[in-house]
Amino acid sequence: MTGAVGAILAAFEPPTTKDFVWGCWGPSLRAGGLEFCLNFITFLVLLGFLLMVSFFYFGLRRPRVVPGKLQSLAEMGISFVNENIAVPMLGPDSSRFLPLLVTFFFAIFFWNIFEVVPGINFSSNSRIAFPLVMAIVSWVVYNAVGIAKHGFLGYLRHVCFPPGAPAVLYLLLVPIEFFTQIIIRPITLSVRLWANFVAGHFLLAVFFLGTIALLEEGFLAIFAPFSFAISIALVGFEIFVSGLQAFIFSILTASYIGGALAEEH
Repeated sequence: MTGAVGAILAAFEPPTTKDFVWGCWGPSLRAGGLEFCLNFITFLVLLGFLLMVSFFYFGLRRPRVVPGKLQSLAEMGISFVNENIAVPMLGPDSSRFLPLLVTFFFAIFFWNIFEVVPGINFSSNSRIAFPLVMAIVSWVVYNAVGIAKHGFLGYLRHVCFPPGAPAVLYLLLVPIEFFTQIIIRPITLSVRLWANFVAGHFLLAVFFLGTIALLEEGFLAIFAPFSFAISIALVGFEIFVSGLQAFIFSILTASYIGGALAEEH
């Protein structure tokens, strides 16, 4: 036992930003100064997507009047998104956008939950590119439906000219509203998700690796059980955050779509 602990301690490396950089697995393709290849992070993206598709495919491919366990889980997941996100935010338009919201919710959840899976312990959403792509999809959708509903100029008026404000204030409000609703929204959507899992990865790494480091420090080893207990609590917290961030991203997307579809006052 002592020899095993010693070997672990000898291999101890503190967490750094290098934890988020992974080399290519096999050949790569260069285009426009960018390198495209399969690595650990893109593998997690593909794995999470495959798990999500498999979950719904096997759960709903042969629906029964008396559902089995997997069908029940799939139906409960869709009902949760519909009743807690789509309907409250979109009302009669909820069914149009339910597939998008379900996809966002479960894709983000599956990618997030890898953070606490032993042997993986990493969420692909802790790399900004993936939350940013989803935020851009959300941005395109809510702006497209707004333009389709109001027309291009009508949508800009809808977004930039909040009703009820004195005319003189529009000199200030128009650039603020345009900047916050057209430019800032995809940034905040992506950064919120990304930052939570960068922080979560570091917290888990610090406390789990800190437990190992304390074991190396003689009398300080008595504090190792406390560090380990905090690590376990953080795992539970990360599971909660995985679902919470999926919910927040989805409900904000639904809110933005609902705002774009709202009637002009």
